Amino acid sequence: MRLAQWVFRVAGVYGILVVAPMLFLERQLAAGAVHPVFFYGWVSVNLAWQLLFLVLSSDPARFRPMILVCFFQKATAAIAIPWLFVAHRVGGMWLGAAVVDLVFALLFLAAYRATGDPTVRDGA
Repeated sequence: MRLAQWVFRVAGVYGILVVAPMLFLERQLAAGAVHPVFFYGWVSVNLAWQLLFLVLSSDPARFRPMILVCFFQKATAAIAIPWLFVAHRVGGMWLGAAVVDLVFALLFLAAYRATGDPTVRDGA
């Protein structure tokens, strides 16, 4: 269970540190965006996910079904970003974000597995 707590706490804190500053960087990050509301909507939803990760870290066994939803959130980004890069729709800087999301997706699966094992839950 400690693995799951650690993984989701790190994911939440890291995500807040990376995403929150974007609220003040629209001109740099979304230059030429047709609809700024999509930019701010994406940032806001992403921040909500980071808060969910922190809540989940408080009791991963209790919120275990949400771990698979969190995996899906990270996995879709890890797939979509390289796809968009190949289509020349995003720059190379986004590939780093895809790698981070892939790592977290895999860690979320490990956390899911760990929370299902009663010996891990009991701290053994």
